Amino acid sequence: MSKTLYYLLAFGVGLVIAAHLAMNADVGQKIENARAANAAFWTIGAAVAVVIWLASPGRSAITRLRDVNPLLLLAGAMGAALVLAIAVIIPRIGAGPTNVMQLAGQVIAGVLISHFALWSSPQVSISPLKLVGVAVMVGGAYMAVVL
Repeated sequence: MSKTLYYLLAFGVGLVIAAHLAMNADVGQKIENARAANAAFWTIGAAVAVVIWLASPGRSAITRLRDVNPLLLLAGAMGAALVLAIAVIIPRIGAGPTNVMQLAGQVIAGVLISHFALWSSPQVSISPLKLVGVAVMVGGAYMAVVL
């Protein structure tokens, strides 16, 4: 697959993430309990993830989890906490501002993760032009949310 296709796929994932988070917040509002909505979403997500894993080749890869630093597995807990936080935030400030601010944070974190080649990310150095891009992104987020 070409890099262009991966970029388009990542953009599509961003669209789905925005919808997913707003849907989770809506369920939390409808049942008046963001924590219960979050638990339901993650339970359904875990069940689907297991089905996808069982239906794919390489099922034995699960045995190699013992070779992974246990701290890396905290990403699952981080994901649950993030979705819960967003389920609480969206009803208070809206889906637009929530996603814009989240994206601004992701841009900063992504540039740093790539610069330091963390967690299997290819190393991509921070350049002055990248810093300008980050500043424009953060400035744009400010404009989109505050102005």
